[in-house]
Amino acid sequence: MRWILLLCLSVSLPALAELDYALKPRLIAEDTWLLEGSTDNFAKANGGNIVNTGFIVTEAGVVVIDTGPSKRYGEAMRQAIAGVTAKPVVQVLLTHHHPDHALGNQAFREVPIGALAGTTRLLHEQGDSMAENLYRMVGDWMRGTEVVLPNQVLEPGILTVGSHDLRLVALAGHTGADLAILDQKTGVLFAGDLVFYQRALTTPNSPGLAVWLADINTLQGLPWTLIVPGHGPVATDAQPFVQMRDYLTWLDQLLRDGAADGSDMSEMIRSPIPERFAAISLSRYELIRSVSHLYPGYERGQMQRLDSAARP
Repeated sequence: MRWILLLCLSVSLPALAELDYALKPRLIAEDTWLLEGSTDNFAKANGGNIVNTGFIVTEAGVVVIDTGPSKRYGEAMRQAIAGVTAKPVVQVLLTHHHPDHALGNQAFREVPIGALAGTTRLLHEQGDSMAENLYRMVGDWMRGTEVVLPNQVLEPGILTVGSHDLRLVALAGHTGADLAILDQKTGVLFAGDLVFYQRALTTPNSPGLAVWLADINTLQGLPWTLIVPGHGPVATDAQPFVQMRDYLTWLDQLLRDGAADGSDMSEMIRSPIPERFAAISLSRYELIRSVSHLYPGYERGQMQRLDSAARP
């Protein structure tokens, strides 16, 4: 019996040891570090590390921007921070509630975890199901992960930590409760998933593409010098905003035209994708998902307009 237990351990321990995110912080501005994820979909090969997280080292301590997709990621993030500075983590800021951004909260239980009120509500409502779904997609990377809700409600305005004045901007286009953070000392804009760059955007909680387009205009109007998208490479020019605006406008028109023509969802998911979006990761995959998320609303809108036109 004992040799069976030893055999099981010998098989399982190496497998668990291979679950290493190997996070490598990259300095992108003064005091500001990025942990850049891939632009792929969730997979066992990447453990859900498809997200950009970051941290700012201030005189008063470290500010963390998003905590990643799992307890294991959050712990790896803390190790990565410790490799850069001995200063303690004093603040976590969550851009929104989606699992790749907020399921590492367990590693920061003793720290103020700040989020918009809507983010906390959505994480409370959807967190367990999102964690279960992510476990199905990435497996043992998620082992031990539990939903930890934010313990601090953030309001729009300035949050000062050390010499860094962080402008908190409350928007809504991606999930209905989206936080962008502009460090007014460095000009670094952590846009969260309001900005995807070279990776197709996701729409499961979007209140509407018109709302999202307005948010892009708001973000572009801020005095940024460097953009950190939620997914994709950082940029020092406006190209992420240009690409987002172009993609959102195209997607909105596609869905409007389809609804007006009476196309069904199976036809919509096979719609041609413009060549200019060919280099964007997962464009077909996310188009299929966006049609399922958004198209029923466009169809209802078309029916309402017909009803209105029929009234005397």
